[in-house]
Amino acid sequence: MDTLALEAKVAKNDGSPAPAPSKPRPKPPKKAKRIVYFEVEILHIKTREKLMLLDKVEPTATVLDIKSMFHKSNPHWYPARQSLSLDPKGKPLRDEEILQELPVGTTTTFYFRDLGPQIAWGTVFLVECIGPLVIYLMFYFRLPFIYAHKYEFTASKHLVVHIACICHSFHYGKRILETLFVHRFSHGTMPMRNIFKNCFFYWCSAAWMAYYINHPLYTPPYYGEKQVKAALGIFLFCQLGSFSIHMALRSLKLSGPKNKKIPYPTKNPFTWIFVLVSCPNYTYELGSWLGFTLMTQCVPVLFFTVVGFIQMTVWAKGKHRSYLKEFKEYPTLRSPILPFIL
Repeated sequence: MDTLALEAKVAKNDGSPAPAPSKPRPKPPKKAKRIVYFEVEILHIKTREKLMLLDKVEPTATVLDIKSMFHKSNPHWYPARQSLSLDPKGKPLRDEEILQELPVGTTTTFYFRDLGPQIAWGTVFLVECIGPLVIYLMFYFRLPFIYAHKYEFTASKHLVVHIACICHSFHYGKRILETLFVHRFSHGTMPMRNIFKNCFFYWCSAAWMAYYINHPLYTPPYYGEKQVKAALGIFLFCQLGSFSIHMALRSLKLSGPKNKKIPYPTKNPFTWIFVLVSCPNYTYELGSWLGFTLMTQCVPVLFFTVVGFIQMTVWAKGKHRSYLKEFKEYPTLRSPILPFIL
């Protein structure tokens, strides 16, 4: 028997307690991670004048946070009025972009552009729609100084004139309600100067078409009642489709207007057009105005429809390109606005 075993046996025999096992040493506390702060210099994009130097900006700060810091020192340049970019000729940075994820070092330069006075998108939509609604009704009721004195406050003898007024009022009334309760705008504001351009087009177009449709000498469509009924069916179908698409798009943005997702058809049959089209809201809008054109057989309405189609095509192509760029799995069968055509 070796010496260690003998000593252990003696200790056990004499009744003395065995030595307690040694406790594990506590782990040293983790060192706090060192935060690397950023230094942001803001220059005017045209004059290259140094507007502000932000020191100790946290790396998790967003572009919107930087705009808010800049706004505190320059109250007249509120965040919606600011455009910040990393290069004078580069694209503006999005508000949600994070500083540490940008291709910059800890000392960086932002270029500032003043976008001018801004106005909320919702306000623009409301003004755009209220104008045509009121203007059209002024011609429909034949207020003084519009037509000859003997026609003041008289009603047209043609049924199509009254149906057209109901359809026009329904369309813009629907757009107003959708603006208030359905639409969720990804961009909060737009330049205030745009409201004058937009209102000029919508308001003048409404006055132009309303003048001829409600004119005492207006003549009904060539094919009469059959043409009016067919056009009314097209108009109502597309209005229901437009509302269905807007509701479907709204459901995609419940988690936030900037959380983008691919829109897909739902159980609502009016949304099945998503299989073939990226922007069916514009497709249905075009169909509504084609129906109204067929119903009234009026050249100003046709002109408004053609111009609107051109503009909506531009918007739809831009949205389609955005979908293809953001989502690798985006359905390749879809067209921007017209299935298999455009």
